[in-house]
Amino acid sequence: MAVSAPRRSSSPSRAERPDKRDAILRAAIDTFAARGFFTAQVADVARAAGVAAGTVYLYFRGKDDLLVSIFERTMKEAIAEGRGTVAGLADPADRLREIAKLHLGRLGRDRSLAIVFQIELRQSTKFMERFSATQLREYLGIIRDVIADGQAAGAFRTDINPTLGAKLFFGMLDEMATNWILSRRKYSLVAEADAIVDLFVRGVRSASA
Repeated sequence: MAVSAPRRSSSPSRAERPDKRDAILRAAIDTFAARGFFTAQVADVARAAGVAAGTVYLYFRGKDDLLVSIFERTMKEAIAEGRGTVAGLADPADRLREIAKLHLGRLGRDRSLAIVFQIELRQSTKFMERFSATQLREYLGIIRDVIADGQAAGAFRTDINPTLGAKLFFGMLDEMATNWILSRRKYSLVAEADAIVDLFVRGVRSASA
């Protein structure tokens, strides 16, 4: 009696799933940066990743899911690194400095990722509404806690709302990243961190500190 061949699962195995998924996300970052999110197609991402278009759909529901996944993975890494960095430092100014260096360093090392974050993600109101309610709020919370700790220690002014301060600090980093993308000059983005933190800290420093 003939023995039929075992049926092959249509879903990726556990062993190949992380590597293939990461490769597709990397291809999506490069493709969206080069072609623009709204212009790019899933087929373009698949081509850049060296896989069939149908393979992309084994991991992602479509182009929107790719964009969301890029944001969520990057923010998850940023939050983990941010929490780990501030946990080992006592001085609030030093903690802000390390956050700034991590933030600008991450984007400065990967121009395509910076373009997706600073430009492509912001062209959709739907995405921006979702982001403000997810990891971005948690990321701002790390900065807010540093400012609040600085106030409790007497290093920072107490007449500043910590949440407002966190948004202002993030806004400074965010604007410098956008300027770096749009500038025709070639310079190190992370090298701007010290000037940004020094300017911010001078504004929030307590008179008695």
